[in-house]
Amino acid sequence: MTEIEDEQFYRDTESIAFPKLEDRQLAMLETLGARRIVRSGELIYRAGQRDLGLTVVLRGELEVFESRDGQEQILGTARPRGFIGDVAMLMGTAAVASARGKADESEILEVPADRFRQALAEMPAVSEPIVRAFIMRRQRLERDREFAGLRILAHAGSRDGQQLDDFLDKNHIPHRFVDFNSEYGQALSERLHLASRDVPALITASGLPLRRPSLREVARVAGLLRSLAGEDEMETTCDLAIVGAGPAGLAAAVYAASEGLHTVVLESYAPGGQAGSSSLIENFFGFPTGISGGELTYSAQLQAYRFGAKFSTPAQALSLACCNGEYRASLQIQGSNAILLARCVIIATGADYHRLEAADRETFEGSGVYYAATAREGKLCRASTVAVAGAGNSAGQAAMFLSENAEKVLLVVRGEGLTKSMSNYLSRRVEAKENIEILTHTEIRRMMGDKSLEAIELENTKTGEKRTVQVSAVFSMIGAKPKAVLGLRQLLGKEFITVTLDGLPGRVIYRRRPPPIKL
Repeated sequence: MTEIEDEQFYRDTESIAFPKLEDRQLAMLETLGARRIVRSGELIYRAGQRDLGLTVVLRGELEVFESRDGQEQILGTARPRGFIGDVAMLMGTAAVASARGKADESEILEVPADRFRQALAEMPAVSEPIVRAFIMRRQRLERDREFAGLRILAHAGSRDGQQLDDFLDKNHIPHRFVDFNSEYGQALSERLHLASRDVPALITASGLPLRRPSLREVARVAGLLRSLAGEDEMETTCDLAIVGAGPAGLAAAVYAASEGLHTVVLESYAPGGQAGSSSLIENFFGFPTGISGGELTYSAQLQAYRFGAKFSTPAQALSLACCNGEYRASLQIQGSNAILLARCVIIATGADYHRLEAADRETFEGSGVYYAATAREGKLCRASTVAVAGAGNSAGQAAMFLSENAEKVLLVVRGEGLTKSMSNYLSRRVEAKENIEILTHTEIRRMMGDKSLEAIELENTKTGEKRTVQVSAVFSMIGAKPKAVLGLRQLLGKEFITVTLDGLPGRVIYRRRPPPIKL
């Protein structure tokens, strides 16, 4: 995007991002919150705080700002009938900026987080403009070239650095990737006393670095990792626990939470599943021009949040067991000493991607071998040659998307063509695209490179001919298999289901109707 396009976008979205609340809407919110006076410079909240409610300006003026490297950037101001915040307030994640009073004296209305979420679910006249504004503000913030958010300091080809970047990107947390060897990276590392052995490092909103953090540490800073129970609690309860936040898990969360069920969603990496990794979905009803998988599943997640569903990421269900009483299922959660007791459990763990059987493939996982073709991956391989392995719709959509920025796309197909495995409309587009070369009867045998992928060895399985091709990335789109569910075997024959584990994957036979949920 050019600066001119950005400026046009900001002008076009101004009214959506910064609406004025009407008297009726203010009166409805007044019953949920409390008024208070704020002086100039007085902080309302700091970047990094989570579970914040809604702050409405009744009189005076507030400003939202980011502190970075000893300087401040003003991100926006709120005047009477306006409000501050973005989707972090909807999701309960960490605030991406700080807010304070600007006028000598301002009067604000503060609605606590729990009452605010009640309003979002029960007061559509209030929730509709606020949710739309929050979503648009985050979109505007992501296009702001000056805004930093969380910063990842890492070597450009670092697998660990790329994983942190991917994790925050797929969880829609604003951040920047800073190359350790760049001029800014060197200045940043010198100021924070970070050596090469300390990276990747995460620079938090407070400016302090986390050296070589785990994904759980990063998630805790971003506010994604929720504690489902208090420090001293050994058990916590919910009506419905959903294991997995792909399309099925997200749909279940929306429907359950909208019916008033206390819903907890456990996700091991990032919501969206396989659908979230698709650059464009054109055959999903309701979107005549198509929609990206990330946008579709992110919207579903925000919808679930709006109705009160709670998400915890990354959080795996380590074991699942049946128990007697009102709460029939017991789950042990990664990183939690407390047991989650649920009246009902939905297992929506999705699938694991098939891996290419190519020599040294493991070496380049995350630094040249990818299983998604989104905007992030597209930037990584701009103006270079890339390979896409597969012949289904996922491979076709990936090839089309990447061809917009890559110099050349090699579509590596084991079979004789695309017609048997790819939708007709898509195969015709792929075949007509000038910078997509379709290599039939071909497989990737070896991957090569130093710190990141540089070349692959291709073999024509019909002729036996082998050749080496320079590529910057391989996108593996060769299908997936159902993901195993730890602890499910212990449930067989006890309560609800019998699963064929060794025969047909995913075959479920109900022995008897599960007991009704009692509310």
